[in-house]
Amino acid sequence: MRSEIVRVRTGARETVHDITGECAEFARDASGGGDGLLHVFVPHATAGVALIELGAGSDDDLLAALRDLLPADDRWRHAHGSPGHGRSHVLPAFIAPYASVPVLAGRLALGTWQSIAMVDLNVDNPDRQVRLSFLG
Repeated sequence: MRSEIVRVRTGARETVHDITGECAEFARDASGGGDGLLHVFVPHATAGVALIELGAGSDDDLLAALRDLLPADDRWRHAHGSPGHGRSHVLPAFIAPYASVPVLAGRLALGTWQSIAMVDLNVDNPDRQVRLSFLG
């Protein structure tokens, strides 16, 4: 197995951050052009990984749905940080902190419109890590 950390700066706003390019490059290099499995994992209690179409409004729709489902208000018992910070700790129960993608001939076997994204509602922590692991 080969593994590496990719650093992502998400900024001070909720985001759906595209990491497809980093994942594709790692899979190509780690696989040596062969087949295997890419595992994507965010080692954070407040972020998730989604396979989703990006750039056509779906990313904004996802954030809007999460705002409806997990409002940034004072209902959360986990109450340190910015208002509604506790919702960020609930997010991984809805959007898992991991995803696995087949790699065929060194390329991600994603569907036509699928991208790999890190979903981050935590505006208090703009510096994130993503662990990419390849098993061939």
